[in-house]
Amino acid sequence: MSTPKMNLDSFFKITERGSSVRQEILAGLTTFLAMVYSVIVVPTMLSAAGFDAGATFVATCLVAAFGSLVMGLWVNLPLAIGCAISLTAFTAFSLVLGQNVPVPVALGAVFLMGVIFTLISVTGVRTWILNNMPFGIAHGTGIGIGLFLLLIAANGTGLIVKNAGAGLPVALGDITSFPVLMTMLGLAAILGLEKRKVPGGILMVIIVLSVLGLIFDENVKYQGLFALPSLATANGESLIFSMDVKGALSAAVLPSVLALVMTAIFDATGTIRAIAGQANLLDKNGNIINGGKALTADSMSSAFSGLVGGAPAAVYIESAAGTAAGGKTGLTASVVGCLFLLTIFLSPLSYLVPVYATAPALMYVGLLMLSNVSKLDFDDFVDAMSGLICAVFIILSGNIVTGIMLGFVSLVIGRLFSGEVKKLNVGTVVICIVLVVFYLGGWAI
Repeated sequence: MSTPKMNLDSFFKITERGSSVRQEILAGLTTFLAMVYSVIVVPTMLSAAGFDAGATFVATCLVAAFGSLVMGLWVNLPLAIGCAISLTAFTAFSLVLGQNVPVPVALGAVFLMGVIFTLISVTGVRTWILNNMPFGIAHGTGIGIGLFLLLIAANGTGLIVKNAGAGLPVALGDITSFPVLMTMLGLAAILGLEKRKVPGGILMVIIVLSVLGLIFDENVKYQGLFALPSLATANGESLIFSMDVKGALSAAVLPSVLALVMTAIFDATGTIRAIAGQANLLDKNGNIINGGKALTADSMSSAFSGLVGGAPAAVYIESAAGTAAGGKTGLTASVVGCLFLLTIFLSPLSYLVPVYATAPALMYVGLLMLSNVSKLDFDDFVDAMSGLICAVFIILSGNIVTGIMLGFVSLVIGRLFSGEVKKLNVGTVVICIVLVVFYLGGWAI
């Protein structure tokens, strides 16, 4: 008779991918702690637009649980899914507050976006885009996301702040503040522990910094253990199945739906490719293992989000924290999904993980992803430089899709001027034209 451990091993191909059950569980915990902030940030943004905070908290947990479990059990990749912060901001501040779209119509837009997104994934369009992403831009996306993670983490802890005066847009924050000191201490500790190959080193740092925050930071307070979730809004109605799809099909809202779809296609696809590449989860042809399924799981989660009253979903960049901790299979994502289900009942505990506890992990992952520079082929100068343009403008614009668009434009025009037109394929040119039209039309988020 096979043991549960053996069943897990064979189901998730753990040994085959060079991992262990313990390593996968630790990686899942690491990813969860790195992205659990979303259950606070997403409901806060949506509630500012009139969504019920309690109901959206439950919806955010359900979306993360559904998406991550599908990614883990069906796709068998260590990629966690949750409500995307950027698309949440667009839904709340542009769609609802900016265009005065009612909440049910906004949820209808999220659902419709998810359905269209899924059709594009199932029919192979996203896989086609992935396969037509030039070598340099594929690696440039990884470099750019690494830089993006560094900036997000540094800004979140106050190490880097917005410059209110003249000069560059960013400036150094208060390096003597407790969050900044903890962040840099944690980053240095992770470097040392990873050098010594200490199992669960990243997770250990997150836990220790959280404990130090509870002891020395007055902003980190124990607020209890259990809290009963509410699926209903303050007036007794539920956001589940409250979407208005017919309203989302109106001429006023449909362009926003298409903007969500286009942004998600390139943002999420680029993120999946970057994280899978960083974790060496590619087949012999350089394609993502179970890539088609991964793209479909990602898009299905947005449709599910519209059903339960959440924001558009996507693979979280923070999944890279788990892959850096050794996650190589779907068990990592499954652990994340189960933990988000528990979070529905343990919501007070989410406040015990301050931003500076997870920031070092994200910064470490960002630094690791910069190693993609070594994968660029500088013998193909135009391709390599287009990849770097993609990377740099992801961070300068704060937008993954913008970086990808500028990378494609640079590659196509660069090939023309260098006399290397024969190196261009039809797919690359088509994607470039679509991205340029998307931006010139003013639909970019």
